[in-house]
Amino acid sequence: MTVEGKKVAKAAVFIMIAVFIARILGYVRDMVIYSKFGQNYETDAFNAAFSIPDFIYMLLVGGALSSAFIPVFSSYLATGRREEGWKTASILFNFTIVCMLLLITLAYVYTRPLILLLVPKLPPESINLAVTLTHIMFIQTFFMALNGLAMAVLNSYQRFVAPALGGIFYNLGIITGGLWLAERMGIKAFSFGVVLGAVLNFLVQVPSLIKSRPQYTFSFDWRNSGFREVLVLMLPVVIGLSVTQFNLFISQNLASGLGGGVISALKLAQRIMQLPIGIFAVSIGIAVFPTLTSQVARGELASFKKTSSLGIRAVFFITLPSALGLMALREPLIRLLFEHGNFTAQNTLTTAWALFYYCLGLFAYSALQVLNRTFYAVKDTVTPVVVGVVTIVLNIVLSIYLARFWGCRGLALAYSLAGVFNMLLLLGILWFKVGTIGGRKIMSTFLVSLGASLVMYAAARWSAFYLIHTLAFSDKINHLIAVTVGVTLGVGVYGLIALLLKMEEAQLVLGLIRKRLPALRGAD
Repeated sequence: MTVEGKKVAKAAVFIMIAVFIARILGYVRDMVIYSKFGQNYETDAFNAAFSIPDFIYMLLVGGALSSAFIPVFSSYLATGRREEGWKTASILFNFTIVCMLLLITLAYVYTRPLILLLVPKLPPESINLAVTLTHIMFIQTFFMALNGLAMAVLNSYQRFVAPALGGIFYNLGIITGGLWLAERMGIKAFSFGVVLGAVLNFLVQVPSLIKSRPQYTFSFDWRNSGFREVLVLMLPVVIGLSVTQFNLFISQNLASGLGGGVISALKLAQRIMQLPIGIFAVSIGIAVFPTLTSQVARGELASFKKTSSLGIRAVFFITLPSALGLMALREPLIRLLFEHGNFTAQNTLTTAWALFYYCLGLFAYSALQVLNRTFYAVKDTVTPVVVGVVTIVLNIVLSIYLARFWGCRGLALAYSLAGVFNMLLLLGILWFKVGTIGGRKIMSTFLVSLGASLVMYAAARWSAFYLIHTLAFSDKINHLIAVTVGVTLGVGVYGLIALLLKMEEAQLVLGLIRKRLPALRGAD
């Protein structure tokens, strides 16, 4: 493995571990919320309240700024122009903060009409609650903007520890704040917990940011060439993210008329589906991105294509069994983790079926974490946006049509089908743009991983349901044993097949595991 490949591997391993811990805490957070309040119009309002603050954050910082800023800033660093890079970063920071404050102010004033557009069919009292919770969560949007800016700078320096730890502190803040205030404030407590988590998320990155020796300048020089380059790259991504969020709004609009708790069920199912994406695909994408941008800056096209291919194949190898595993164990897993307190058996079934259909597209959305960054690395932000717009239109049409017949299952299926279409179209365009990136290897990895995953699916599902219906312990203990055995057996079957077939990706993963401790010491 090359020196840069080892850096990517080390970074990816640490990010995966940190994100895994953060995700586990995220599920603890969800368990606490749904156990206390169930899946109903109250939790629907809580989930809807995230939409507007998240939209503002994603619009300016979450995806657009980092996707446009990292290639530009990394190219400055790679070519020894650090001072110029920091001047561009300072100008961008100043404009971003001003725009963020203006948008938050406008959204605060017009929160009620916006909520009525998002979830018009919720009861009036739930609309009022959503408005109140949204107002509280606007505070966290500002700190998440600071967090996003810091993360973009640190990732450009290939410093991944602090941003990865931020997610852990974010969820700890939500859990701590929510539990502390829940008895007095009800579900509002968790909105204040979100604010606390956002503050902690940013603060944990400050020491590492100081280590990078920032050279901040107070300037609004819009004529700066680097700033203009970021804007040119950022504009298509902003448009694409706006369309993506619009699609989410359409889904929430349709779900608001399907009964109490449907929005919450879809949100929870999608969050579970996002676990492998967040742990594996996003980690690989984040770790690969600076390497891709550096390779492009140095004109190393062959290395660029190899890195892209390896990233996509590694994502398929890990996320295909993850998807089939979640599909196999969906009911016992959700029943084990969430079915207590006010979370009912019917909530479990609704969430489980939504999860099944979301998982059909999990591999595609995982691959997009690498594919989109591959285009961004060559400073092509237009192609992913154009493809994204077409995909979102397809998603909306499918959502409206399938929701009529299958309800929330139809919304989840539409999301998955659109994701597969997006992935295939981007792969085709990438081949046309830079030439082959090892298409045969990618297809071989996909087919072999899928075949092994199907065998794993059968083993995990059969073992779990056999144990549930034969063990004589309490219901929770039965499901804990069934899920544990199902996961263990599934991982064992899949790993054995991969090793017997001598898959290159299996050797790569084993290498990462063997190097786990050195990776933790050298990730930052």
